[in-house]
Amino acid sequence: MPKQLPERFGDLGAFIREQRNTARLSLRRLSELAGISNPYLSQIERGLRRPSAEILQQIAKALRISAETLYVQAGILETGTGQADLARDVLADPFLTEDQKQALIRIYLSFRHENEARHETEARHEIEARHETETGLHGNESGRPETGTKTGNGTGDGGDGHDDVGVPAARTGRGKGVSARD
Repeated sequence: MPKQLPERFGDLGAFIREQRNTARLSLRRLSELAGISNPYLSQIERGLRRPSAEILQQIAKALRISAETLYVQAGILETGTGQADLARDVLADPFLTEDQKQALIRIYLSFRHENEARHETEARHEIEARHETETGLHGNESGRPETGTKTGNGTGDGGDGHDDVGVPAARTGRGKGVSARD
């Protein structure tokens, strides 16, 4: 079960405090090295404030640890899975500014979410089609054709020369509806 945000911030703060103590830095000295205020760093360490990726990068630089480590602790990045991770690579790139990194990650994640949703929809349609093929049912579960579906020879008439009720007339390139008899 994912950790609640306040607990995660407390864990992040405790991790930063532990790293600061390991580096034998006072709170005041780390705040100076990171370029953030002493009270703000204290609030981060106590889990009261949520630092931005940029602030985490400044703290990581001052502690001489990877920003990625703090991003994972803050929940910005997932722990490594062994698979290619573009977000991790972008955040590790020293030639990009923080704003550029965040913009690239937002765009990348929006594409990922869009494609994941599309993939889920396609998979659902594939399962429904497979179910219809296996059961011999099309449209609804009763086995009867759905209202408004075509029957017959595909010309817009039921093979008897009359338009089927509920079947829209064929469309021409000019946007006018034309029945099969026209």
